[in-house]
Amino acid sequence: MFPPGTKSLLSKNLTKEIWDQLKDKKDAHGFDFRSAILSGCQNVDSGIGVYAGSHDSYTAFAPLMDKIIEQYHSHGKADRHVSDMDYTKLQCPPFSPEDASMIKSTRIRVGRNLKEFPLGPAITKEQRNQIEQKVVQACNSFDGELKGTFYSLSSMTAAQQQ
Repeated sequence: MFPPGTKSLLSKNLTKEIWDQLKDKKDAHGFDFRSAILSGCQNVDSGIGVYAGSHDSYTAFAPLMDKIIEQYHSHGKADRHVSDMDYTKLQCPPFSPEDASMIKSTRIRVGRNLKEFPLGPAITKEQRNQIEQKVVQACNSFDGELKGTFYSLSSMTAAQQQ
């Protein structure tokens, strides 16, 4: 199925049985299995080769996704990541005065989505706008050290970008 030398996790785990089981399946947001594996089939130099269209892709396409996740992250489906999001418990050395003087702003990249929206490969422009509105609303609720100004990439001036 894949050319010799293909080393992606997709090529290592996509068996005929998994293909037959998932080939016509879609996740809860309508993202289909064929779209999930398309990039890995077209780009055989890919390291992973699979995209999730939404959080539900991990469940809908579990026979493939579970194997890839276990191999990539070295933990099983029952394992859980525990995070403590209390910033006061961070143990970071202070910046030197020279380093601190260079910090003018902070950029936060949101690499995932809100629960009720699909991920990047399956999201519409309208849904992206809805997510931005929710992020702006959340950012505007920050107080103290977290308070700041949200700048949308679509409306920033050249001076603001600089």
